[in-house]
Amino acid sequence: MSTGTLALIILAAILAQVAAAVLIGFRRRRKEHQEPGVRGAPPAISPHTPPTAATRTPAALPAWEGFREFTVQRREYEDANRTVCSFYLAPVDGKPLPPFRPGQFLTFRLSVEDPETRELGTVIRCYSLSDAPRPDHYRVSIKRVPAPPGHPDAPPGLASGFFHDRVHEGSRLLVRAPSGHFHLQEDEPLPIVLIGGGIGITPMLSILDYVLGQGDRREVWLYYGVRNGNEHIMKERLLGLAGTHAGFHLHVCYSAPRENDVEGVDYQHCGRIDMALLRNTLKLMRYQFYVCGPRPLMESLVPALEAWGVDSGDIHYESFGPAALPKHGKTAPVAAPSAGPATITFSRSGRRIDWDPAAGSLLGLAEANGIEVMSGCRVGSCGSCQTALSAGEVEYSQDPDAEIAPGHCLPCIATPRGDLTLEA
Repeated sequence: MSTGTLALIILAAILAQVAAAVLIGFRRRRKEHQEPGVRGAPPAISPHTPPTAATRTPAALPAWEGFREFTVQRREYEDANRTVCSFYLAPVDGKPLPPFRPGQFLTFRLSVEDPETRELGTVIRCYSLSDAPRPDHYRVSIKRVPAPPGHPDAPPGLASGFFHDRVHEGSRLLVRAPSGHFHLQEDEPLPIVLIGGGIGITPMLSILDYVLGQGDRREVWLYYGVRNGNEHIMKERLLGLAGTHAGFHLHVCYSAPRENDVEGVDYQHCGRIDMALLRNTLKLMRYQFYVCGPRPLMESLVPALEAWGVDSGDIHYESFGPAALPKHGKTAPVAAPSAGPATITFSRSGRRIDWDPAAGSLLGLAEANGIEVMSGCRVGSCGSCQTALSAGEVEYSQDPDAEIAPGHCLPCIATPRGDLTLEA
């Protein structure tokens, strides 16, 4: 065999191997495109692709029972007025934190001195998480609540004042696991509209940071309403996110801008968040709306969104304390309603009081008559007011979020269905 012939045979063999490798590679790539989950080129992603298992909020691990001790790692003010302060909380035991759903809140048990009696008492308060889930810390951003308008001599917010004045780096706090049914809905990857009035921006920040941080390609609109630049929290942070995420649309509204607040720079709209603004800035498509803010905002926007044609299932809202707004949904009656007046017996206090519908709830009736009942959210979410029901039946103004033990009720959203006895 000549040298030339041998070279041709070797070359032919090499070409055959190359052809075989190309064919095998083609078949493998074809299979990868036909079978989801096989490693290969990433699949095409539409703008509304749901988060994958890697980006979706992890399934909730078993949360701790009762209250867990946390230490304050650091605190920092978020606005020029220094009325909103963020607290970064780490578990004292050092164990990883269970994931939460963006938008949920923490419940705190505080030992606070009564300004009148100077005696220590237990106060329960709920504050929304203001950051995306992290394995090593939580963040809450708390506004100091001043005296009510027109009543300068009235005491300011007891719990918020405690946080601002008494809670420092190194302080320890008792915290219940994250909870609440107001959170990002991930079952339908719809565009998101976040509406936050005042400190109602905090759960929106949690949702926003999570969605943008996970690379979720859904478009997000944030409408944030405050009086002026002095109350504008996390201003640079929000501007930075708007500048780096093309799908994030920031609309800041100042209701009473200062002379040095520049429209188009510091804020985008003069006035309050209303339906006219939403109609003028939102595209005609389906969204998931999330609303949190003072009661006037909630009372005007939630029904207005429904009147605009938004399905009630696409409107999610959160409110605590005086801003609490009854939620849609079936009530959770225990039995058929009873006609006529009702007498409420508070067995531990030794009091019998006629039911007054003006009280709004059994909790309201108790407070109006100086009967102590522990409370927190006042909307049936945290479960702090859960009280044993010795006799009688209640009706709820909305579906409770908190789990209720047998033989107990949530006075904050309960009204009587006749005579009843509460162990309070």
